[in-house]
Amino acid sequence: MTAWLVSHHLFGVLLGLVTFLIIGLFHPLVIKAEYYWGVRSWWLFLCGGIVALAGCLMVRDPFLTSVSGVVAFSSFWSIREVFEQRERVNKGWFPRNPKRKQDA
Repeated sequence: MTAWLVSHHLFGVLLGLVTFLIIGLFHPLVIKAEYYWGVRSWWLFLCGGIVALAGCLMVRDPFLTSVSGVVAFSSFWSIREVFEQRERVNKGWFPRNPKRKQDA
């Protein structure tokens, strides 16, 4: 697959598009994770990031290893974003889940 992408000069374009979509996917994931589980959800992003990073190190295809790396570091960045999302909820910018016990 990578050879075809490179030969048609589409490797960077497709990688950019996939990166854009992955980052766009993580925004609502962070919001939903904070809403349902609070900041306790940070470890889910850590585990997901570690798994994706391990995949990045094991995959030989340059495109797939790049995508795996983007997923890994988007997961790691989301750990910080979950805590910032809590602050956004406290400021009233996002709804608080009335059924969830609030984090300290």
